[in-house]
Amino acid sequence: MSTETPPSKRERTLAALVEHGLDMFERQGYEQTTVAQIARAAGVTEMTFFRYFPAKEHLVLDDPYDPILTAAIAAEPRESPPFLRAARGIRSAWRALPEPETPIIRRKVRIAAGTPSLRGAVWRSTGNTEQAVVEQLVADGATPEVARVAAASVLAALVAGLFSWAESERGTLADAIERALDVIEVAS
Repeated sequence: MSTETPPSKRERTLAALVEHGLDMFERQGYEQTTVAQIARAAGVTEMTFFRYFPAKEHLVLDDPYDPILTAAIAAEPRESPPFLRAARGIRSAWRALPEPETPIIRRKVRIAAGTPSLRGAVWRSTGNTEQAVVEQLVADGATPEVARVAAASVLAALVAGLFSWAESERGTLADAIERALDVIEVAS
């Protein structure tokens, strides 16, 4: 006897939108795929699509990790230089997180990495994370200039690790992030 609760209608609709959207992006390209096509394939209206995603790019871009990253950075010793606090905090946060649902996340990141407009959207999204990291480092005593350089450098390594992981078919996301952070942390 199974004790699992069946997915709700909302969860089923979200899963259908993501699955059909990713399939279409991979098959015909992100730019060539419309919200109307995704909604039709998922059996919903465009209005329903926009209840789940404010824009088409949000189907691919999903970053629920900002609060976790900034909390991990805040937990690092304040005596450490801001750059190391950011790198080690992000490393610590990723070590504590469960590995995400790999096939879907890898597909999303691969699509983003291979689509110029989405690469730009990734950097815009990363800008929000960067601002949160900067604010945390400044709150902990770093100057704004140092905090900005530290946050931008560490997040650039993180994105490079994500893109590298998505392009390969092996390894975990956590391992890719560890390797990317190793490059900049060892260099410091």
